[in-house]
Amino acid sequence: MSHHPSSGHPVSRFLDLVYLACIWIAGACIFFMSLFIPWGIFSRYVLGTGAQWPEPISILLMVVFTFLGAACSYRAGGHIAVEMVTQRLPSSVQRPLRGVVHLLMLAVSLFMLWYGIQLCIGTWGQSIPELPWMPVGFTYLPVPVGGAVTALFVLEHILLGDQRHNAVVTFDHEPAQAEANAEGVA
Repeated sequence: MSHHPSSGHPVSRFLDLVYLACIWIAGACIFFMSLFIPWGIFSRYVLGTGAQWPEPISILLMVVFTFLGAACSYRAGGHIAVEMVTQRLPSSVQRPLRGVVHLLMLAVSLFMLWYGIQLCIGTWGQSIPELPWMPVGFTYLPVPVGGAVTALFVLEHILLGDQRHNAVVTFDHEPAQAEANAEGVA
């Protein structure tokens, strides 16, 4: 397994913890969604009561999963990227173009952070009919949080380099699969 040289940098070690926290939170969201949605169906069609909370809570969990998962995906280099055009350009143009992509990602992340905060503040006094105890602004918190985390990961990439080979973001099966492929060839 190859480790990126900046993986020992204190900022990268801190962002490793942020990354792992986001992965665990996103995983917990999927886990709880897989419990709440069947409960909503069971309560509606078997018990005949039709619990009101499973759908809005599951939607909120999906939003959390999406925004935190997207940030983690960016750091791991697993985000959707259209490279067809850049790969066909001369190598002297490819690197600067990748830099432009990262700057655009930073701009989008900061947009999400700033306007997400404004959205949360503007809707904090409203409530969700199915969940009157939860402010609407709370449901929008994943937008600025996801923007902030993504911005941190973009800045890390720009300043400290690509982290996709960092041990924290490398999947456990990748080194084993690479070794198995190397042994099969030899």
